[in-house]
Amino acid sequence: MRMVRATCGLCGQQAETEEAPLTWVTSVENGRKLLYCDRCARENVRNIEGKLDSVYW
Repeated sequence: MRMVRATCGLCGQQAETEEAPLTWVTSVENGRKLLYCDRCARENVRNIEGKLDSVYW
């Protein structure tokens, strides 16, 4: 069985495991669950908190 690693929805960074690290952010946009690495989450924290879809970042 192939392991699918958690991947950032913006930059494509992959986590070491299937589980997203605790520092990553989870977002639901248009019914899809997206993950953002800690770097992308920090850079876009205002947009995330404002609930803007990543299309507008």
